[in-house]
Amino acid sequence: MQPDPIVEEVRKARDEYAKKFNYDLDEICRDLREKQRLGKRSVISLPPKRPRKMNGSG
Repeated sequence: MQPDPIVEEVRKARDEYAKKFNYDLDEICRDLREKQRLGKRSVISLPPKRPRKMNGSG
């Protein structure tokens, strides 16, 4: 299978970002939360969707 250049680009960016934090997930999450806090976009929480009832044998 031929490598997808877009997938490779995303993986490279993700690795470079994680490397800034020495691959420490707690530090990565802390940075993302800070970016979210400083950002201008609103963060909303929606209620969970109820599962649809299946008709028949399901």
